[in-house]
Amino acid sequence: MTKRILVVEDQEDNRRILRDLLTNAGYEILDATNGPDAIIAVAAHRPDLILMDIQLPGLDGYETTRRLKADPALNPIPVIVITSYALGGDEAKARAAGCDDYVTKPYSPRHVLTKVREYLG
Repeated sequence: MTKRILVVEDQEDNRRILRDLLTNAGYEILDATNGPDAIIAVAAHRPDLILMDIQLPGLDGYETTRRLKADPALNPIPVIVITSYALGGDEAKARAAGCDDYVTKPYSPRHVLTKVREYLG
């Protein structure tokens, strides 16, 4: 069965890059452009993995992750942050919100695929 990944990213170019990379690697991709839509998509589709931007309109990636992880049914779904936030303390803040891993932009496509495969096998 094909593994399903939700890409939560408000920038179309970034979503397209991840969509192309991951579909070419054989994954099914869903996407959301903001936190509330991400929460709805996760509840409706139960993806195997979430790639989460931090800087989202309205509800940021930290709070979106907190809300997902607070739901016992959704908590087991791993969340990998993919963000341009790369200052000291940003990774710790993401992990404190419940994120399982952290990748900074710009990223190597090979690095992203390696991270995805760590969680999806």
